[in-house]
Amino acid sequence: MKILVYGINFAPELSGTGKYVGEMAAWLSASKHDVRVVTASPYYPDWKVAQGYKAGSYQQERRLGLTVFRCPLWVPAKPTGLKRLLHLATFAASSLPVLLAQWRWKPDVVWVVEPPFMCAPAALVFARLRGAASWLHVQDYEVDAAFDLGLIKGALLRRWVEAAERWLMHRFSRVSTISGRMLARAQAKGVDPTLLVSFPNWVDISGIAPLAGPSPYREELGLPTDAVVVQYSGNMGNKQGLEILADVARRLADDPQVHFVFGGNGSGRADLEARCAGLPQVRFLDLQPLERLNDWLGLADVHLLPQRADAADLVMPSKLTGMLASGRPVLATAHPQTELGRVVAHDAECGVVVPPEDPAAMADALRQLVADPARRAALGANGRRYAERELNRDVILARFEAQLKALVAEGKPQP
Repeated sequence: MKILVYGINFAPELSGTGKYVGEMAAWLSASKHDVRVVTASPYYPDWKVAQGYKAGSYQQERRLGLTVFRCPLWVPAKPTGLKRLLHLATFAASSLPVLLAQWRWKPDVVWVVEPPFMCAPAALVFARLRGAASWLHVQDYEVDAAFDLGLIKGALLRRWVEAAERWLMHRFSRVSTISGRMLARAQAKGVDPTLLVSFPNWVDISGIAPLAGPSPYREELGLPTDAVVVQYSGNMGNKQGLEILADVARRLADDPQVHFVFGGNGSGRADLEARCAGLPQVRFLDLQPLERLNDWLGLADVHLLPQRADAADLVMPSKLTGMLASGRPVLATAHPQTELGRVVAHDAECGVVVPPEDPAAMADALRQLVADPARRAALGANGRRYAERELNRDVILARFEAQLKALVAEGKPQP
């Protein structure tokens, strides 16, 4: 098949959408499909274009065995609601001629990822005119999140944007997303249930696995041998509710055994660092290299996974897959009825769930986990088993490949 992948985030970004789209495209290319990618220069989660790339020019490269077209975009150093819209709009505009240039290549499938939803109209029109199948994958419900989190405001504007979203979504050949609740939301937006596909985030269970001994990071960071390491790893943005991490660290400042390691980058890091000022047991690191990911996740005795209450079921934290595969317990903030709460507390039974934005409850739960290594080990083992059973990368991508082939076959005349 000829598969055109269209979206703003791609490898070598190490977290979020770019990580998964990059791994998907590489897997499909290794499976002998012809894959092209229209994307931007890597910038996430630092909100700074990576070294070796240019924000203001078009570039073409061979990466992961496929052809990648990089399009110009504006990257704000401090993203706000309006700046984020302009940022996405610059990519949607600059990528349009590159998308149209794929006309002569004749893709079988145009696969577009949200965010940014701004790219969906062009992808849909191009696919329709070219006679290709169209596939919209929702990694985050960008429109809902933007309004619910207050990044964009206005009741009339929301009604207009949501109407346009509904009109577009149910015209794609397929719509996929990463969790059951997000699939239900797509159906509520008017997508025919027969066109919905579950396409969850995955994990390389061979690349991320429980460590046989202490992580090398313990010695490198000079942590005591009896330290209980509490880790947050990933994007530090405004959907995570990161301020709770500082409150929890302050509440456990009286326990010298507990050490917090916060790793990642993003627009919310400076604020989190300021909130943690004066706490000697808190350390900040940048996002760690992919080749050290297993040692990095294995550093944790407890993984922290905060999420704002108003982001429930709009996003499913992609970082959860690696936490589960690492065989370490998870302490998450979520309501029990949300997808995140259900997975952590019931489906995987890999950790503890406390109410969002309740630092006292989170601190109390953390104290209990710190004091009970046997429980931590049991929860971590449950998470690992769930990852092996439900999140295996090769199984998920092989199923996705079969769905792509079936979709393409639908549009071809039968012999």
